[in-house]
Amino acid sequence: MSTPFDPSKFTAPKAKPLPVILLLDVSGSMGGEKIQNLNDAVSDMLDVFRGNETSETEIWASIITFGSEVRLHQPLASANDIHWHALAASGRTPLGVALEMAKAMIEDKGVVPSRAYRPTVVLVSDGQPDNGWEGALREFVNEGRSAKCDRMAMAIGADADEMVLGTFIEGTHNPLFYAENARQMKDFFKFVTMSVTIRTRSQTPNTIPPANSIDVQPATIGARQKSSVPTAPDADDGGYW
Repeated sequence: MSTPFDPSKFTAPKAKPLPVILLLDVSGSMGGEKIQNLNDAVSDMLDVFRGNETSETEIWASIITFGSEVRLHQPLASANDIHWHALAASGRTPLGVALEMAKAMIEDKGVVPSRAYRPTVVLVSDGQPDNGWEGALREFVNEGRSAKCDRMAMAIGADADEMVLGTFIEGTHNPLFYAENARQMKDFFKFVTMSVTIRTRSQTPNTIPPANSIDVQPATIGARQKSSVPTAPDADDGGYW
């Protein structure tokens, strides 16, 4: 006699998350058109992410803001579950604390599981960070899982600290992007969006598409970062990253 089929014993494999973490400067100097343009660009990016889930890959997003306080504006979640709440600008530029928060998230396998694909981390700023950022930036770029992330950065306006932003992308193949108006800011976020969505359709989602292979080419400052060898993945990350 044949055994009856029990559908409860068969489940479809869950899509693997591809995390995207935004570190956004919302200091007082980001007020006015800058914060409005940033809100529009991030909202558009999330809209595209919602429509790009596949059976194998699901885009997750998190947003950390730094201004009058460092705030987890959006905990890491599926883009399909995110309801965008606009950012407001005020305060100083506590980048170091924001980097510490992002690193803690990435290193925590209860938040970013080992089965996840290599995260993309994006830093956007228009000014000079407050004191005390050096150690946090060095650890983020050189130690642990955060060192293996794909990292992108955009300088907004002439007052942005290019040295700090350039250090953030050391070890990647990404240039330092630049924006001084709404169109350039939207071009940058379109670039991020396309880079991530290309990976969701790839047979190897951990492979970062070359910057020059993406249709949108945002304005850049030019590569000032040092070249370095990408960090090899740890065995307990399943060969990913």
